[in-house]
Amino acid sequence: MDNPHHRHIRSFVLRQGHFSEAQTRAMEEGMPQWGVEYRHELLDLTQTFGREAPKVLEIGFGMGGATAEIAQTRPDTDFLGIEVHGPGVGNMLKLISEKQLSNIRVVRHDAVEVVEHMLPLESLDGFHLYFPDPWPKKRQQKRRLVQPEFLDRIVSRLKQGAYVHMATDWEDYAVQMLDVLSAHPALRNTAEGYAPRPEWRPLTKFEQRGLNLGHGVWDLMFVKR
Repeated sequence: MDNPHHRHIRSFVLRQGHFSEAQTRAMEEGMPQWGVEYRHELLDLTQTFGREAPKVLEIGFGMGGATAEIAQTRPDTDFLGIEVHGPGVGNMLKLISEKQLSNIRVVRHDAVEVVEHMLPLESLDGFHLYFPDPWPKKRQQKRRLVQPEFLDRIVSRLKQGAYVHMATDWEDYAVQMLDVLSAHPALRNTAEGYAPRPEWRPLTKFEQRGLNLGHGVWDLMFVKR
């Protein structure tokens, strides 16, 4: 049973950043329509999206570009995105409006608390984590999101046969991800080690720039047994 008083290590720094006028307007107009307010109670995902469809959770969608593109190419799947960065949330809401997407909902809150208190057990068909903060310094690495305790919580929210897809451009974090995912008894790797990038995950500008410079990107794709 999750202890509501348990203090977890935050894997992010809350950076408000600068909102553009368009992002501010998108927040004001979009959150009532596509935002999900954090509450210490289970979320009915079917009711939240207004339909029966596969549900995928994404943590840390950044400015939302890749998520919006994925949602556009996979209209039969619903995506619940969690992000703490204000301008990123504003930009995502702006993209939802521009692309007229009906299959994205947004939570602006700490992801660990959302998973613990809002997501029912065995309610998700997939989980995305793309380019999380690598916390590269040795003393910072305890802040990395991909740790056994966090993965346990994610896996418990996945249905049997659901997938876990992660990507990073930090090799030592990729190694850690592979170790943590491989050690989980309920997960099976779909590849021999790292997986090819699925066609539906678009290259970000940041990622393309890194690839042009010869930097590596590592994708991992596991399924729940």
